Amino acid sequence: MRGGKRQGAGRPKGQGKYQEPTKVIRIPISLEQKVKSFIETDTHEVPLFSTHVQAGFPSPADDHIDQKLNIHTLLIKHPAATLFVKVAGDSMIDAHIFEGDLLVVDRSLNAKPNDIVIAVLNGELTVKRLIKKQQKFFLKPENPAYPLIELTRDNDSLIWGVVTSVIRQFI
Repeated sequence: MRGGKRQGAGRPKGQGKYQEPTKVIRIPISLEQKVKSFIETDTHEVPLFSTHVQAGFPSPADDHIDQKLNIHTLLIKHPAATLFVKVAGDSMIDAHIFEGDLLVVDRSLNAKPNDIVIAVLNGELTVKRLIKKQQKFFLKPENPAYPLIELTRDNDSLIWGVVTSVIRQFI
């Protein structure tokens, strides 16, 4: 006997990411990546105008749409390792990071000196700039009211991720 259904063959029903039965569909190969991206990100594209917005003297409006922009792919390079955190406090105001801002954090990136990072310090998350001075690493607040924090084995610290973007709502 060849082909056909076999008892116990295939993926068990209700397993996988969505915990429900699945259905096979056919799509053109040229659309495969677009469909996968849509399913993985669950987002849509927004028009990106080719004209830049003047921050100085205003220029006439231009209605030319250059391309479609998926905000998810713009902000997130490694979806499986990226998350958002909300800022509390004012220790990073000189880096233009304010209370209530959302930070896009990529945990797959290796932090380098001058990166803004999320660190675990004595069991709590904090956002600071990672700096290196004389072979020592520090977490530097971007507000002179706060002290520099040396990273040592004694203060139970860990670099948790690198901040890649700041999202601020004005409304």
